[in-house]
Amino acid sequence: MFNISDFVNVLGVYPGFFKGGPLTGKRSEPVPYGRAKQACYSWGRGHSPQRGPGGGPLGGLRLAPMVIQKSVSRLKLAVLSLMIYVHQSWSTSVKEHLEQGTQLLRTGNLGEALNHYHAAVEGDAKNYLAYYQRATVFLALGRHRQALSDFDAVIRLKPDFHHAKSERGNVLLKQGKVEEAKKQFTELLNLDPDKAQAGLSDLPVLEQAIEDAEASFENNDFANAIDQYDIAIEIAKWDTALRERRAEAYLKIGNIINAIGDVRAIAKLTNDNTGAYLKLSQLHYIMGEEEESLKEIRECLKLDQDHKECHTHYKKVKKLVKQLNQAQDLINEGVYGDAVSKLKAALRTESSEEKIVLKIQSRLCLCNKQGEFMEDCLSTCTTVLEKESQDIEALVNRAECLILNEDFEGAIKDYQTAQGITDSKHIKEGLHRAEKLLKQSKKRDYYKILGVPRNADKSQINKAYRKLAREYHPDKYTDEADKAAAEKKFIDIAAAKEVLTDD
Repeated sequence: MFNISDFVNVLGVYPGFFKGGPLTGKRSEPVPYGRAKQACYSWGRGHSPQRGPGGGPLGGLRLAPMVIQKSVSRLKLAVLSLMIYVHQSWSTSVKEHLEQGTQLLRTGNLGEALNHYHAAVEGDAKNYLAYYQRATVFLALGRHRQALSDFDAVIRLKPDFHHAKSERGNVLLKQGKVEEAKKQFTELLNLDPDKAQAGLSDLPVLEQAIEDAEASFENNDFANAIDQYDIAIEIAKWDTALRERRAEAYLKIGNIINAIGDVRAIAKLTNDNTGAYLKLSQLHYIMGEEEESLKEIRECLKLDQDHKECHTHYKKVKKLVKQLNQAQDLINEGVYGDAVSKLKAALRTESSEEKIVLKIQSRLCLCNKQGEFMEDCLSTCTTVLEKESQDIEALVNRAECLILNEDFEGAIKDYQTAQGITDSKHIKEGLHRAEKLLKQSKKRDYYKILGVPRNADKSQINKAYRKLAREYHPDKYTDEADKAAAEKKFIDIAAAKEVLTDD
């Protein structure tokens, strides 16, 4: 039997070729020519393309006896000996890869199993089981196109392997390739009638569902079209055309969320689908989800950095996201005037997409309330409520602005509307305060007496009281008329403080 030391020694005796054994790093004694011949012949004997590890790189070793002619140079014999050695190792390696792949597949380690099956296919392109096992892993990973290619190879190598034909038919059915699936299941009838009939029975259901869905779509009956597409997609899960049509139907009835689900599935089912990622980005943008829109449009540009539509949309979304993030940072810092400027710039970037515009106006409503820009507050909050009458945040913000504007009845109305939507402690407290202020306004204006704004807290009220009490204390006055006026003012100040602080 040939071994690597024989090969080293054969090289060692070739004139002028790496004097000594090149793989050993030192001069080797020549191997007898007869031994070299025997090394080649003993391995080659009985190995042919029809059986055993033959059929590899050498296409079988029936040629081995030919190289024993003395006219063949020793170098050629050495090279052939190396090829024999590699071929023998290669065949052993393919078997090991298949065994290791199967073990990993049983433990659910699909990625590593796939690597071994790749190696097995590369090692022996005529091993149908290597293709079949790799195809099963492709299916488990959702890579059905690669799986179909491997099933084709299996059937080409072993036409009577019914498992491959059954799996191939199922892949074609799930891809919605009706005629090809029908042909495959028909061919399977003689080999596995049960699986063939199961596949064939799904085909008329699929065809009818598609026909009914298209008819409903054309008649603008989109709800029924969606129901029929549901039936079809349950069978043909990987048919991107069906998902595209169902996504269109969802958009017709305003169901953007479900449309996004279908478009996302399309992006996963097809490679390098820039159109799907552009559509996803646009749909998220329509939903007012600018961060998600930016994420999806970047996926499009990863696939094609020169994609004109994706690049144009990317520039706009990126600019808007930057402006909104800067505005939010300013809001967090309490710099409401600058935040308003950033938000107005964002409105210039996007002035037509309804949900985006509404989001910007909602933040303007908040900033104007926090910054006590009363006129703008009432304007922006009212704009939001005209579009979303149940927006609790806008209702509360406008109520606070109405209080600052001394429109207590309007504030009570907004707080009552908000309370009808959700019963929270914050809303209850705001309503109570507005009602109290309305009651007080019909009597005496204690805030005016103390010279404080109507949203003044307890500490501000006490501070104003102490200042005015020192100023109007009766003991400071000697003139009787001035002293009497001071006493009246002092009583009013004390009363205002008591009412406003509940002391």
